[in-house]
Amino acid sequence: MVERRGGDARGVDLRTDRAHGARIYDYILGGKDNFAADREAGEGSLRIWPSLRVHMQANRSFMHRVARFLATECGIRQFLDIGTGLPTSPNLHEIVQSVDPTAQVVYTDNDPLVLTHARALMVGSAQGRTAYVAADMRDPQSIISAPEFQQTLDLNQPVGLLLIAIVHFIEDDAEALRVVRQVLDVLPSGSYLAMSIATDEFDPIPLAEVQREYNRLGETLIFRDRATALGFFDGLELVEPGLVQVHRWRPDGSETAEIADKDIAMYGAVARKP
Repeated sequence: MVERRGGDARGVDLRTDRAHGARIYDYILGGKDNFAADREAGEGSLRIWPSLRVHMQANRSFMHRVARFLATECGIRQFLDIGTGLPTSPNLHEIVQSVDPTAQVVYTDNDPLVLTHARALMVGSAQGRTAYVAADMRDPQSIISAPEFQQTLDLNQPVGLLLIAIVHFIEDDAEALRVVRQVLDVLPSGSYLAMSIATDEFDPIPLAEVQREYNRLGETLIFRDRATALGFFDGLELVEPGLVQVHRWRPDGSETAEIADKDIAMYGAVARKP
């Protein structure tokens, strides 16, 4: 087993007085790695929009299906997950290394709490590799230039780039596009981009209140319409069924109940770099 992880959480201010998207997500999914501000944001958001838990579960399920699709149907054996969040099994490496134990995964996040848990829990297979880069997605060069990235991923071979429920933390559309493109530009032909992108097009009134609740507690939450979401995939070859709500992207029957469109505030898609 080869594990390479960058950064160190020791001596870093966890900023527990402010809500953080990864920790809110953890709380709503039933995790324990969160603080009072995160729980306050989560509970406030659930009161406003009770579908939030279903929405987040559907987004997580989307990531699982995307990972299996890329590993089994596209033959991808290298993955870069930007905005990893707190470990919730099965994680990306568990899925893809169950398909091929030699698969390699680089995780990135900017939260020192995530880093701490990644160091302890995100351990790959004996044959494969997992690595962790502590970096802010707004500075893609810090990801691309990290030794953990360069030593784990072979840029002569295709890479699966995952940005799952993360660009809504970038307020400016142009900046969000720049972040995605700057990473995608270094990946070779045959690589894939998988994204889920927050939208308020299906239930706008309560989601506007959820947005205010996040902002009140110090966290950014930006919704984007379908046309803006499609812009992230310009120049790429969208995989069927294209850009759809995440629960409608290649459902596999694993959902325990029918999900209403109004309960999902996330578009999702996978596309190939020509």
